[in-house]
Amino acid sequence: MRILKAFDKLEDYVREHLAKHPLFYAFLGGVFVVLFWRGVWETADILSTRNPFLHWFLYGPNQIVFSTLALMLMGLMVSVFVGEKIIISGLRHEKQVEDRTEEIIEEEVITLKHIRDEVRALKVDLDNKNGLNDTSEIKKKK
Repeated sequence: MRILKAFDKLEDYVREHLAKHPLFYAFLGGVFVVLFWRGVWETADILSTRNPFLHWFLYGPNQIVFSTLALMLMGLMVSVFVGEKIIISGLRHEKQVEDRTEEIIEEEVITLKHIRDEVRALKVDLDNKNGLNDTSEIKKKK
């Protein structure tokens, strides 16, 4: 248990420092993901040459059938290949992130224009209450 806590703290430390350099972090992460799957692939190749059953099991077409069944049984088939967010957004009839971002920006522009108009109206009201109807009087007071 102590080893897991120490590893967890080390992981937090490394992630914190790598997060400051996102491009390097992404590149390094990508390299190690590829190396991980390369290791899995080569291990499967080594095992298939040593055992007749594993050779049959790890044969390409058989791998497709068995891995598809296994992913479906574990409930990972759709989420791995499509992604949970895409499925959920489709079920909720939500738009894509880019479309939602454009809508949000447009709404913010409209809101800001409305706020600007309200501030101008309040300024005019305040000026009228203070007896500053002429803009030249406003400039003189400043």
